[in-house]
Amino acid sequence: MSGKKPIYLTQEGYDELNQELDNLVNVKRPANIIAIKEARAQGDLSENADYDAARNEQAEIEGRIRQLEQMIENAQIIKEVSKDRVGLGSTVAIQYLDDDDDEEDEYKIVGSQEADPFESKISNESPIAKAILNKKVGDIVTVDSPNGSYQVKITNIK
Repeated sequence: MSGKKPIYLTQEGYDELNQELDNLVNVKRPANIIAIKEARAQGDLSENADYDAARNEQAEIEGRIRQLEQMIENAQIIKEVSKDRVGLGSTVAIQYLDDDDDEEDEYKIVGSQEADPFESKISNESPIAKAILNKKVGDIVTVDSPNGSYQVKITNIK
């Protein structure tokens, strides 16, 4: 591992990055090379929109390949998930104590690369995750967010 910050991923997230990298290297890159050759064969490159588009796509593909390779190289797979304390990879049910309706939400705590609020996956660097990491069922914690502080109670850890 280089001096770079580790990238925490579930096995599923790690596999998705590898699949995307494989697709870029073995499918999109070769197709892009063909598109560049075909555009180049059209002649004058100074006013060739197809050539410009293919070169731009090539830059995007190569940039994403480098980004994925770096992420995979610095990946740390989240293995052991404790059921006693909240940690990376935990699925946690919390109750918002400041709400009148005692609303309860469930979140999976993942590394920032996998965070997806629409799938209830929150980053370990988010205010809620920072507040509840290493806490136990029944603990009441204060979450400091940009919109002010609020309290939550941990009701379940899976």
